[in-house]
Amino acid sequence: MSGNTSGNSLPLETTIKEYRPGLEGVIACRSSISYVDGQEGLLEYRGINIRELAEHSTFEETAYLLLYNHLPSEREFSQFKMLMARLRILPHLIRDAIEEFPVGMHPMLALQSAISLLQADDYYADDISSPQHNLRRAISLMAKLPTLITTFERYRSSEEPLPPSSKYSHAENFLFMLTGEPPHSLAAKVFDRFLILHAEHSMNASTFVARAIASSNASIYSSISGAVGSLSGILHGGANERVLRMLYSIGHPDNVEEFIEEQLATKNRIMGFGHRVYKVKDPRAHILEEYIPDLVDQLGGEEVKTLYQTARRFEEVAAQKMASRNIHPNVDFYSGIVLEALGIPVDLFTAIFSMARVSGWCAHWLEQIDTNRLFRPSQDYIGDHQRAYVPIENR
Repeated sequence: MSGNTSGNSLPLETTIKEYRPGLEGVIACRSSISYVDGQEGLLEYRGINIRELAEHSTFEETAYLLLYNHLPSEREFSQFKMLMARLRILPHLIRDAIEEFPVGMHPMLALQSAISLLQADDYYADDISSPQHNLRRAISLMAKLPTLITTFERYRSSEEPLPPSSKYSHAENFLFMLTGEPPHSLAAKVFDRFLILHAEHSMNASTFVARAIASSNASIYSSISGAVGSLSGILHGGANERVLRMLYSIGHPDNVEEFIEEQLATKNRIMGFGHRVYKVKDPRAHILEEYIPDLVDQLGGEEVKTLYQTARRFEEVAAQKMASRNIHPNVDFYSGIVLEALGIPVDLFTAIFSMARVSGWCAHWLEQIDTNRLFRPSQDYIGDHQRAYVPIENR
C-alpha cells in the first residue's frame, strides 16, 4: 500500500504507533469535562475539585455543571430541577415492556434493554442536528434512569412500581420509588454524595464506549446503552458487587490477614484494590468512607457493622502488604458498603453506578458529536498471509 507523501504527511505504514494493550496512555480525544491526576489523587469535574462538590453541591447541580460547563444560577437551577421532575415519568410503552422482562434477568441487562427501548418513544432520535434537542434527551435519560431501575426492581419483586414524586430530589426519589417509604434524611444525604462521586471519571472504559458509538453519529440511546454494557463488567462497575461478596466471605476482621496472604500467594485479583490511573488511594474512596460510620451506626444492623469493621481491617493489612506496589483502595471498595447499609439489593449496585455515571456519559456524548471524528483505530495484524484455500473434500 502506498500513502500520500506530499507536504509533511507520511506514508500510512510509518504513522502506525507502538502497540499499547488496552490503549493505555493513548490520547483518544480532547475533553474539558473532567480531569484525573493519578499520582496526586486528584479528580475535578469541569475544574472543580470533587471534594468541594461532595461537600457543597447536589447531584442535580453536579449534573448541570457536567452538561453546561458552569454552575447554575438560582433561576437556571430551578428550571433544571423542574424539567428533571417532569421527565422522570416513564412512557406506558416502556413500563409495560419492563413488566415482561424475566424476573431472573440481571438489572444491568434490564437497564441496557430499557434504555434501548426509550428510543422507540423518540421518533426523531436519530436526528442529532439540534443542540437543544440533544440536551433535552440527555436530561431525560438522567431523569429516567432511577425510574427504569426501580420499575424493574418492583416488578420482579411482585410489587407495583411507584411514580416519582415532585417533592423529592433525584436521590430521594430513587429511595422512595425503591421502598415506598419517605427517605431517611441521612440515607438521602449519603446517597446524593454517592451519586456525585460516581458521576464522571474521564476516559474510562464505558465512557470510551459511549464516545466511540457517538462518533458514528448514533443516537444518545445507543451510546448510553453501550456504556451500560461496558460498565457491567467486573473490571469496571461490576467490581462493587464482588467487593461486598468478598467481604462477606471473609466474615470477620480476624480472618482478613489469612485471606489476603492466600490471595497474594495464588496471585488472585483482590476486588476493590488497584486502579489503572490512581497510584495512591482513590480520592472518591477517601470521601465515601467518611460517611460510612454515621450511616452504619444509624441505619446498619450488626451484620453491616461487622462488614465495615472487616473492610477497615482489610485496608490496614493491605496497606502493609501491597502499598509498596502502588495498590490502594478504589471507590468500589467502600461503595458496596454504603449501598448495603442503605438496604439496596446487591445486584442493583452496578445499575445505581449507571444512574450516577449517565450524567458524565451524556456530557461526553454531547462533546463528541459537537467536534466529531469517527473513531477508527489501527490494528497490529499478527495473522498469516497468502494461505491457500483447500477444497472441503481435501481437508
